[in-house]
Amino acid sequence: MDVGQLRIGLIGTGPWATTVHAPGLTEHPGTELTAVWARRVTSARPLAEAHGAVGTDDLDELFSLVDALAFAVPPAVQAEIATRAAEAGKHLILEKPIAADLAGAQRLADAVDKAGVASLVMLTLRFSQQTREWLDGLAASGGWRGGGARWLSGALLGGQYSTSAWRLDASGGALADIGPHAFDLLDAALGRITDVLAAHRGPDDLWQLMFAHEGGATSTATLSLRLPVQPTVVEVAVYGEHGYRTLGRKPGTAGESYTALLDDFAAMVASGTTTHPCDVHRGLHLSALIEKARELAG
Repeated sequence: MDVGQLRIGLIGTGPWATTVHAPGLTEHPGTELTAVWARRVTSARPLAEAHGAVGTDDLDELFSLVDALAFAVPPAVQAEIATRAAEAGKHLILEKPIAADLAGAQRLADAVDKAGVASLVMLTLRFSQQTREWLDGLAASGGWRGGGARWLSGALLGGQYSTSAWRLDASGGALADIGPHAFDLLDAALGRITDVLAAHRGPDDLWQLMFAHEGGATSTATLSLRLPVQPTVVEVAVYGEHGYRTLGRKPGTAGESYTALLDDFAAMVASGTTTHPCDVHRGLHLSALIEKARELAG
């Protein structure tokens, strides 16, 4: 370990942990992947050994080895372990949604605040350079009246995430999985979302939502992970007195976004900063929107 590197433990060994978190934490100059945790040590060890880390199924052992934790597990599991980790003084890199429900998200945010630890939510698109430049341009122009997000995919029809239990659960699906990304971008582009005006869930887990924003803008979101759309459609657009501006998703940017997130995370820990546009309170805000949408959709 280099002097100044954060010792980070990875919670989870699934596809996202293997392809994004583990290599990102290993290769970043400010972090060291020190340990990998799974409920069965036989699952943790192969990934850990591939990156020169310790594999464990013991949370107390994990906490003794690390300064921070990165999560790649279902929301309910994350909220339980992350709350305990914050109480133990560990900084957190969280997946979205940050918990399975709003109550769990609130408990986690309270624990982070009380402990005074740094936290970031893995809102991948927000950390891409393309998105940052797009949002900067919108802020400089102003005058945006509305917008919309479309995220249409067949990810749950087949592939590496199609057997993910929490995504297949009635409380998961598109709203919980890709909803946070879409809502976050609309919020960042048009002003804080203050209310969910309408929410409807149709066949194929197809969600149609409408939001109110501070300043009077309105927006819509259309989401599904069960439509045979190839390639996946990811688009956010805004419109107003300066015309119509769109943001798409470039393929292969997850690793670059994770590197940018780790840049911010390492800087937060080094400076003692606990606030960030994508910290745990962002996750709490997005959880509140998800809960309201569920209520409206019945």
